[in-house]
Amino acid sequence: MIVNKNTYFDASYDVVVLGFGGAGATAARFAADSNAKVLIVDSAPEGHEGGNTRYAAELVGYSSSESDYRQYYERLAQGFKIDPEIENTVVYGITHMKEYLKKYLGVDQPVSYKTILGLPDDAVIADHPNLPGAKSYDMITMEKGIFNASLWNILRQNVLDRSDKIDVWYSSPVVHLIQTSNKKVIGAQIERDHVLLNVYAKNGVVLSTGGIENNQQMIQDYIGSHQLVPLGSLYNKGKGIDLAHEVGADMWHMSMYAAGGMQQSFAFYEPGMKRAPFYMGNPIFFTGSIFTVGDDGTRYFKEDQPAREGYIENHGSWYKPLNPLHPYFVFDQKQYDKISAIDTFPDNKALNSVLKADSIADLAEQMGVEAEKLQETVAEFNFFTEKQHDYAYHRAPETMSEFAENGPYYAIPLVQTIGWSEAGPRRNARAEILDPDHKPIPHLYGAGELGSNMSNLYQGGSDLADCLIFGKIAGQNAAHPKDDVIAAEFAGKIEPDKVGKPSTPGLHHSDLKKEKFAVGPDQYIGKSTKGMGDEIVVRVTVDKQKNLKNIEVLKQAESDDYGQKAINELPKQMVKENTVDVDAISGASNTSRGLKEAVRNALKKIK
Repeated sequence: MIVNKNTYFDASYDVVVLGFGGAGATAARFAADSNAKVLIVDSAPEGHEGGNTRYAAELVGYSSSESDYRQYYERLAQGFKIDPEIENTVVYGITHMKEYLKKYLGVDQPVSYKTILGLPDDAVIADHPNLPGAKSYDMITMEKGIFNASLWNILRQNVLDRSDKIDVWYSSPVVHLIQTSNKKVIGAQIERDHVLLNVYAKNGVVLSTGGIENNQQMIQDYIGSHQLVPLGSLYNKGKGIDLAHEVGADMWHMSMYAAGGMQQSFAFYEPGMKRAPFYMGNPIFFTGSIFTVGDDGTRYFKEDQPAREGYIENHGSWYKPLNPLHPYFVFDQKQYDKISAIDTFPDNKALNSVLKADSIADLAEQMGVEAEKLQETVAEFNFFTEKQHDYAYHRAPETMSEFAENGPYYAIPLVQTIGWSEAGPRRNARAEILDPDHKPIPHLYGAGELGSNMSNLYQGGSDLADCLIFGKIAGQNAAHPKDDVIAAEFAGKIEPDKVGKPSTPGLHHSDLKKEKFAVGPDQYIGKSTKGMGDEIVVRVTVDKQKNLKNIEVLKQAESDDYGQKAINELPKQMVKENTVDVDAISGASNTSRGLKEAVRNALKKIK
């Protein structure tokens, strides 16, 4: 969107940050610390912002050796070109991550992932342990545990603590970047309450809108897969790609992504599924009378080979997995009995969409594959099992059992997942977004998953590290006063000297506010940030003997499926049993933990 002399601006800030995830929160915080007045916007409603940082495992990349990590980082590229300045910035940031966490996030003693796994200090936990330099790589968390949103809670709180310098707009997607005819980015057009508002950015705009995981068209165009189901934020729809194209940015890493799941990043298919649970799999799905087939009813990979961030080894190199239209687990009654005995999440979802038939031919018909090929695949699998050698894919013989001669037989439909992507605009070591000539687009910066600096193979913990490293760089550079600020008369009806003061009040207030919750006799308010949403607030009512009489959830932003189930059921169970220590809801361990902590927080206030 090109500005002209008639362009009207509705509000003015020093810095506008697009995307309230880990990178955006970091950029906003450091811009505010540089004395900038900041606006941060997100398309998600309050409680659902956070991007993939909210859903990540909280593992941040760290290495104890600069030389070792440099080797490892270069080998992860598998021959892809790396910008030397980017490499230096990433290597320095990763190897000084503990100092970063202590100085800027108040985490004095981050916990090694090796400690969480119960491994010795000299254990190698890198995703690609055979690569040079891998031995020094570690991942560190804010506290002992993973998938608990602890990092996101800290980053979000840093924004809330600076509410005098940072305004937040929820449910406010960016529509366009605003640019002068000489490419200078001077603001963004934001849709808020169905009204398009032009927001002026005096010193810089930070583009941190996340990846393309919930945009199937971009997944087809850039990754080349017909469908991938997201594991994280449903608000990562690739808007940053459109914005980058709009202002003439150069693009990189467009086909790179990472995933997680069973075998080749599978999840169990469910009709209408929007997001898949993160699940690394149970050996039962590659041990016994069971195998995986593609669209023609034949096996196509070594089922017991673990995928590393979704990548599969092939003759010494690592590649994205094949993505059939309709993959299936196929197994017999013996295996069905083993699977049906499991009651842990998400194993207990395995049989939700199971197909059953009395013969292999009938099962093939239900699956939509050729009966003859599926029958041949079963016969071949039985032959390999008898010979104790998988001549096709070299699956370990101890994981293979012959299919029963008689039915019934079963199949479970599968889908493949995507966790996060690296597609986006190219940037330099100053977090400046570059044009096709590799020159900075004035006043435009980038950080986080969108255009991540990880090249080719993904190593766990890298994108969260990128959020912190380049979020800081982007925020500080965006806040730095510029000597080429657009003249007020060219911008139309804007008054750049009145930074942060909207020209027309009403739609421009910050969504950050202090909340008050009413209490009556023997009622107490409890809060927790240990769930997957921003905050859980409860009102607990007790009798004179301090027994639980009622638990009301006043505020929460947990997931609509398993999280909501915990919100609905746990309070009733706690009151019924008169204790906080009830069983967590399967599939909602974080929500259960957060809800329990909120109730405990309320009970501590009883004198």
